[in-house]
Amino acid sequence: MPASPASSRPDPTIDDEAPPRPTLGPGPDSELTWLLHRAAQRMHALVGAEAERHGLSLRDHIVLSALHKTADLTQVELGQALGMDKTTLTAEIDRLERMELVVRRVNPRDRRARIVALTPKGDATRAAVAAGTEAREADAVRAIAAAEVAQLRRALYVIIGSADDPGSCI
Repeated sequence: MPASPASSRPDPTIDDEAPPRPTLGPGPDSELTWLLHRAAQRMHALVGAEAERHGLSLRDHIVLSALHKTADLTQVELGQALGMDKTTLTAEIDRLERMELVVRRVNPRDRRARIVALTPKGDATRAAVAAGTEAREADAVRAIAAAEVAQLRRALYVIIGSADDPGSCI
């Protein structure tokens, strides 16, 4: 008796002849946007893990770092610098204030505006996270010559430029 058509078909769950699946992910010839995105994800994971070791989120650390780098920013200026919307930033500052890491004070140039500043506790916490972050970043770029890392930093700075980019909510 001839085999029925259904029984002569190979089992679709068994495929010994299938070629290996290509490795998913970036390669050195990938689009620049893809490479930057994946590199940023990797660094976010490393820095986020370090921030969490100190009881902070990645966003907490980024806000504290921005305040450390540029003093006397108003909430609006801080939001613009970070590409963070007003509602998200207000909630973030409220949280950091409850943790006694930042304070808000009236802007002497405009009483309607508030300047956000690090407290001594906030700066000490930021410094502790930053020290761990530097070690994590160094590990991530260990295979790259120091001169190339410096060149990468300069190139990224040029790409970022001075464009007024609202960014995304961190």
